[in-house]
Amino acid sequence: MPPKKSFPLRIDPKLYGQLEKWAADEFRSVNAHIEFLLREAVRRAGRLPKEEPQQKEQDS
Repeated sequence: MPPKKSFPLRIDPKLYGQLEKWAADEFRSVNAHIEFLLREAVRRAGRLPKEEPQQKEQDS
């Protein structure tokens, strides 16, 4: 898996509090939950690239 991109995020403290509670309900960190929500929004907008088919594992 490629390394993840880090960047600062400025967010309203009240919104962060709601995200923190929601993430806890889903057993995720706030960071993982924000990434999940963004990925879902991108998917619903039809902007995720189609995944390449996985290569078959070669016999050893």
